Formats: sequence, structure tokens, C-alpha cells
Amino acid sequence: MPRSAETASFKFNHTMLRVKDPKVSLDFYTRIIGMNLLTEKKFSDFTLYFLAFDVDNKFDSLNDEEKANEARSREGVLELTHNHGTESDPNFQGYASGNSDPGKGFGHIAIAVDNIQKACARFEQLGVPFKKKLTEGKMKNIAFMLDPDGYWVEVVPSTFGRD
Repeated sequence: MPRSAETASFKFNHTMLRVKDPKVSLDFYTRIIGMNLLTEKKFSDFTLYFLAFDVDNKFDSLNDEEKANEARSREGVLELTHNHGTESDPNFQGYASGNSDPGKGFGHIAIAVDNIQKACARFEQLGVPFKKKLTEGKMKNIAFMLDPDGYWVEVVPSTFGRD
């Protein structure tokens, strides 16, 4: 069904994941995955971190307000929400990833890569845990890594048949 005039300007903006320790999660999503931190919003009880891939190589040239506008206006943004204190709470049990009871909730986020074998080899060298490696299971063209909070991150080739 075509989009109506009322929804023509709508686009998918972001997905939010709650994280226990923002330092660990930000390291994973920036250094390991390659996303850029666009903006950070601190509140009394929680902090929001908005990340995205800098596909146009323009983030470094933007000021803070322009980065905040970029986070609100673009598609494919990841919001990490940190509830203050969880990182140092020994009784904190973590967040439900949605995969402990398959088929009953959130499943995963996904990133597309040019060379899936090379990307997965890099992730393994960096010590990233996998739920499913390329060599496992029936589907040999996808992998699932685990982020620091146990969320699944699917790794798919940018173009089918390329890898």
C-alpha cells in the first residue's frame, strides 16, 4: 500500500536499548561496531546516548546542535539509555534482551557490512562473544554477536551473494 499524504514525511528514526554500563556499551558500539556518538542528554536519573554510522563522513564538521538535529532527523539511530547507578549495583540483574524466551519480544538489531568474513574475524579478534558464528547453523551468510548487555547484534552482508 502506498504511503498517504499524511504519512509521506514519516521515517523510522531510532531504536532504544537500556544499558547497564555506558562506558562499556559506548566502547562496543563506537570502537568495535564503528558507530559515532552524535549526542548525549543527561537527566537527573538517566542519560541518553544517540549513535549512528557516519555514512557521509560529516559528523566531525557538525557542532553539538547540528549533531542533535542529525540524531532527530535521520534514520538508523541507536539510542542507549543508561539508568544511573546500574553500573555499580552488585544486585542489578541486567535487562531482558527478548531472546531468553524466543518468540516473545525483542529479537535483535542488525548491521550490514561489506565483507562479512573479514568483519566477523575482526570481531572475534576483539573478543566479541558470538551467539551464532558464520560457520554455525544452516544460514552461513549471517552471524549474531552479543553486545555487553546480551543484546543480539546480527551481522549481515551489505549485498546478498557478495560474501
